[in-house]
Amino acid sequence: MDSIDITFNDEVGFLDDKRRDWQKWILQLLLLAKNEINKTNNLEMSINFINEKRSNEINKKYRGKDRPTDVISFAIEDGDDQIDFSTFDDPEFIEDIGDLFMCPSVIMRHSKEYSTGWDREFGYTLVHGFLHLSGYDHIEPSEAKTMFKIQGKILEEYGLPLYPDQLDEGRGK
Repeated sequence: MDSIDITFNDEVGFLDDKRRDWQKWILQLLLLAKNEINKTNNLEMSINFINEKRSNEINKKYRGKDRPTDVISFAIEDGDDQIDFSTFDDPEFIEDIGDLFMCPSVIMRHSKEYSTGWDREFGYTLVHGFLHLSGYDHIEPSEAKTMFKIQGKILEEYGLPLYPDQLDEGRGK
């Protein structure tokens, strides 16, 4: 088993795009992110590709925002009570970090709106959601600086660099 076991649920046919092996591309990027944040145990997560209607419903129900969004993350461990799973000695132990709900059509719209291109915007959104599942947040300015710095480094290493003004501020828009 890879050190991240990803269950894909594709409601919109995103993975049917044969121009790229998306599952491999996603796994490689997330393994880089996992290593960057020093997660050493095996991980398990799901990635759900959904349409805008479903994204809107989830966003409204769980975040109180009546609009579709690019990614929504549901972490298994959330908040200050997180358990340090790296202390488990069992090599068979797998940490379930949670679920991502990604909306490719919103990501595409953002790629055009922010002039980032599809690969960079998709990678940005994927890493952003993964970091949320791994306990990172950007509510407080100090948290945002830390999270976006890590996110920028991961994307740079994967060949999807941010603009210089985006490293600590997200997209910079």
